[in-house]
Amino acid sequence: MAPAPTPDQGPAVAATVFGAALPRVQMYADALASTAIERGILGPAEAARVWDRHLLNCAPVAKLIAPDSSVVDIGSGAGLPGLVIALLRPDVDVTVLDAQARRCTFLTEMVEILDLGNRVMVVQGRAEDGLGGRRSDYVTVRAVAPVERLLPLCAGLLRSNGEILAIKGAGAAGEVTRAADALKRYDARAQICELALPEGAGTTTVVRVVVGRTNVGPKRHGQGRRSAGERKPG
Repeated sequence: MAPAPTPDQGPAVAATVFGAALPRVQMYADALASTAIERGILGPAEAARVWDRHLLNCAPVAKLIAPDSSVVDIGSGAGLPGLVIALLRPDVDVTVLDAQARRCTFLTEMVEILDLGNRVMVVQGRAEDGLGGRRSDYVTVRAVAPVERLLPLCAGLLRSNGEILAIKGAGAAGEVTRAADALKRYDARAQICELALPEGAGTTTVVRVVVGRTNVGPKRHGQGRRSAGERKPG
């Protein structure tokens, strides 16, 4: 199995992006490239792409979060972007939420190894089931569902005028267009943010959705259907 690239071998920009958090981010990278792959949480090919495709791709989201806020990362999987946010933003309380026990076991181990226990909570569950009425300022998400479906998934986790921060790819504009009806229903507004890393190391596309109404009832006529290629949320 290929070892995780170090900041010297991989992106030199990692030290600039992560600063004082870099030693712990390196520990996390090592676990992603070994334990996460061994347990089937990441695919085998991801060992060589831990830094650019995962850690550096997630890091810019932390800039969009206000000081002393609360975040729920849904479908967290290996902790992306939830644990990256926690490493970069010690002022933020993060809940990482996933439906699968094996992922939650990995996340719990990472919280302990990375010494994040004072501000990160691991919860096994599904986003649509809520968190017992507890609501947060932000919901973060990566590779779970299109924007149209994220609104009903996330609304019950957000305070009024809370924000969804969804890491997306080249299809972000199309997703926002297709979500027009859902955005209106939730009194929500969407903005596409292109967040550049230093030294030309890449750009992260984030769809930022401010949700005005979080108490919208379930929509009829087959709202729950998933789009092809989207994984089950959690």
